[in-house]
Amino acid sequence: MEFNNQVVLITGAGRGIGASAARQFAENGAMVVVNDLNAEPAEQVTAEIISAGGQAISYVGDVTQDGFAKRIVEATIQKYGKLNILVNNAGFTWDAFIHKITAEQWQAIMDIHVNAPFKMIQAAAPYMRGAAISEIEDGKTPQNRCVINVSSTSGLHGNVGQANYATAKSGIVGLTKTIAKEWGPIGVRANVVAYGYIDTRLTRAKEDGEAIQVKGEDIALGIPEKVRQQLDARVIPLGRAGSAYEAAAGILMLASARASYITGHTLEVTGGFGI
Repeated sequence: MEFNNQVVLITGAGRGIGASAARQFAENGAMVVVNDLNAEPAEQVTAEIISAGGQAISYVGDVTQDGFAKRIVEATIQKYGKLNILVNNAGFTWDAFIHKITAEQWQAIMDIHVNAPFKMIQAAAPYMRGAAISEIEDGKTPQNRCVINVSSTSGLHGNVGQANYATAKSGIVGLTKTIAKEWGPIGVRANVVAYGYIDTRLTRAKEDGEAIQVKGEDIALGIPEKVRQQLDARVIPLGRAGSAYEAAAGILMLASARASYITGHTLEVTGGFGI
């Protein structure tokens, strides 16, 4: 029970990588706050955790809304009394070539991948940074506390059709390194997990018709099938997409005490893509 008596808040945890991370944290003893934009997937993941003997609550809402970060963090503290691990996972893509990206597309991706994590981190600061300072002043060893932010190979290397997403995912790396430098002296760590080709609705065939609704607008998700067919052993040394379970395992690894001397790091969970 590696995360016994630790509280984890995960945004975008109703599906894919976030859902798998929520289940794995709970299996390893954590109390989990499951956030999603939609109620049904968040409540389903929460119910699965509870039925398996774990502890979890769901908190539905849009992480980009004003005041949301403060509300979800306060709900976490009210339920569990503390916060050990914050995972900023919520996100989506809204692709276009640079000369065609609209101001709305640009801002939406900045809001979900940069502004929302920043607001979550600020809201969590009193219960992570502040709690660690109090423990040190009391002569105690600080508890395991860390922030895990999610990036992408697009943020590390750029990607055709993803100027907005690549910029945002690059920015989250800089934000994480800054947290690591500011909060490291009190024992709070901050790391990034950068994903490559992981099997989620963001990487399945665009022709499947998956979409996410943002401010009343349906945004198509996925990768065109002709592009997906090129993502094989020629560019991925392991020769396949990663599973949501494998992707989430990277989050757990960095959040665990086994990574107690790792901070400011970007862990690439890519099957070798981009090396």
